[in-house]
Amino acid sequence: MVGEAGSGLIESAKRLVATCISIVSTRLELLGNELHEERLRLTRMLVLLLCALLFFGMGLLLCVALVVALFWDEHRLAVLGILGLGFLAGGSLMLLLYVRTQKRSGLFAASLAELAKDRARLGAGE
Repeated sequence: MVGEAGSGLIESAKRLVATCISIVSTRLELLGNELHEERLRLTRMLVLLLCALLFFGMGLLLCVALVVALFWDEHRLAVLGILGLGFLAGGSLMLLLYVRTQKRSGLFAASLAELAKDRARLGAGE
């Protein structure tokens, strides 16, 4: 009888260790997936932002060249000054809006939620 109780305890401990290893493995896989998704999202955002900046920059440059060419004979310096101040004001406004709209991306939110569930389950088992 004592031998059976000892072997049952050992088997129970082995199952507990296997369960803990499985939980940790699942959480690490989830963490890896979240890191990969976040990296892809940031890369996609960067590429799109750079393309948008390139096209807007070229469009603005051509529009400024057109306006300066239209006023070349009379007020070319005034037009350049006004357009320059306008672009500086627009850039300042965009920078202000960018800073105000910064928001956390929720990185590791799923992992933290799962760990909180695990902690609650372990607390309920005590």
